[in-house]
Amino acid sequence: MLIALILTASISALPAAADEPAASQPPTTSGPQAGSLPPAPAAAAKKQIAIVIDDFGNNMDGTAEMFKLPIKFTAAVMPFLPSTQQDAQLAHEHGDEVIVHLPMEPVRGKKSWLGPGSITTDLSDDEIRKRVNAAIDDVPYAIGINNHMGSKATADERVMNIVLDVCKMRGLVVLDSRTSHKSVVGKLAEQKGILHADNDLFFDDQYTYPHISKQMVKLKKLLKSQEQTIAIGHVGPPGKKTAQVIREAIPAIEQEAEFVTISKVVKLNAATPPVN
Repeated sequence: MLIALILTASISALPAAADEPAASQPPTTSGPQAGSLPPAPAAAAKKQIAIVIDDFGNNMDGTAEMFKLPIKFTAAVMPFLPSTQQDAQLAHEHGDEVIVHLPMEPVRGKKSWLGPGSITTDLSDDEIRKRVNAAIDDVPYAIGINNHMGSKATADERVMNIVLDVCKMRGLVVLDSRTSHKSVVGKLAEQKGILHADNDLFFDDQYTYPHISKQMVKLKKLLKSQEQTIAIGHVGPPGKKTAQVIREAIPAIEQEAEFVTISKVVKLNAATPPVN
């Protein structure tokens, strides 16, 4: 799944009253001055929400609806597909960030579901490195990566060391989609000094409008308890429904949070000291 500015304002003192102390008398330096107003309270800092939309790159349903949303989001574009370059260009023109939605091996499922250039645990080190670089080169404007599927690959330290070394070399941020609780992405990225973050919630792991709406309720609860929140949705089968739920929730979310891109979240995470 961005840094809000805290605006402070103070009202300067009104002109001195007629009974102001003479110049020879030192003015008091403590307590409010007569004839002055107290400073205005500082505006509360807004929280940040980064919405990431996965699976761009294959002329998927909901693509147009996502790009009509009046918010910033991050477009995760799959490489080597028919509309990879087109969707990355649209995101860029919309003012959104682009990341590579890197296909990676799951624990369950067929490798053929992953699409071309996928990262699997049976590949050699050199082949993994070659494929990651090729995927990054194929997605214009990419500033980072996240994993498409990948429950097996993201838990494999050998594989992820290679993937993350490429990301570090190319200056990319990393979002762990968190398709597995065994993922080593965050641990390794931290060790390597790579800007990174974890997904908090999937909107549409089930494709129905009621389920996506329930996930939005969960997202709003997360916003109450944490400063930054990341949520992932998809184009494709749930795309139009997900776009509709997001659009309907925008006014309420904007009352307490700012929609930001993923790079702002990871930079803020890096600047925030860990809580012991």
